[in-house]
Amino acid sequence: MTPNDEIEDSSAPLIEHLAELRTRLIHSVVAFIIGMVICFTVATPIFNFLTAPLCSVLAERGQDCDLIFISPQEGFFVAIKVSLLGGFILAFPYIANQMWRFVAPGLYKSEKGAFLPFLVASPFMFFLGAAFAFYVVTPLAYEFFLGFQQFGGEGEAIDGGMNAAPLSVVFQGSAQEYLNLTVKFIVAFGMCFQLPVLLTLMGKAGLVSADGLRSVRKYAVVGILVLAALVTPPDVITQIILFIVVYGLYEASIQLVRRVEKKREKELREQGLWFEDEEDAPEFDPDEPLADTETDKSKS
Repeated sequence: MTPNDEIEDSSAPLIEHLAELRTRLIHSVVAFIIGMVICFTVATPIFNFLTAPLCSVLAERGQDCDLIFISPQEGFFVAIKVSLLGGFILAFPYIANQMWRFVAPGLYKSEKGAFLPFLVASPFMFFLGAAFAFYVVTPLAYEFFLGFQQFGGEGEAIDGGMNAAPLSVVFQGSAQEYLNLTVKFIVAFGMCFQLPVLLTLMGKAGLVSADGLRSVRKYAVVGILVLAALVTPPDVITQIILFIVVYGLYEASIQLVRRVEKKREKELREQGLWFEDEEDAPEFDPDEPLADTETDKSKS
């Protein structure tokens, strides 16, 4: 066998993995396109559903829920954006299944059992955050924004003339701008709700600890405040809500990581591998001959 043959034989498994990855990605893209096409056919009902928070706020103020197109192509791009969002949501279970089927063969049985709950929890937490944003945060945000409208009254007759009415500044929203803002709310809260899943997974991998998360709590508060200022519109109400929710998730993550640590400690104690401190751990004696160990291995 030539050296080139050895190189080709060693690279064969890598080529097979890349070919499988390509197949999984193609299937995922096809599923996403099919989801887009389905959502494009019903883009108008989906958009009408997304306007529910705005329409409810306007109805309380006695205003009609009317959005406008400020350019000829805006309606088409609104339908495309609705299709992108809806297509990804429809295809996500299939895409996640394809990625799992690619990764799972390389994991041990115990690793599959440890990773699978997080794969299920991640989309659940995303949809929970999206629902919280849509049904709770978005109406409050639009209530705040629409509070800056000005309604002018009728003019008054003065000396046979008509006095000019006060200026009226009322909401005439762009459909595309409304969709962009609403999707931004949904995605931002959906991603923030991934925090417990991410930190718990890192705790299971030993990358973070409950004590470590507690020690950096003050830095986490500053980071969450910055995050709330970046991913939300410049209104205090939405930023406060996002801060409270994300900080609550951070504290919940500390408890989840602590629970993972207790479970690991229990398993190590049952195996006799847990030591309270380094002094209790067995020490390696450099003078101890290694021949006995080799003999034991050969006997086994």
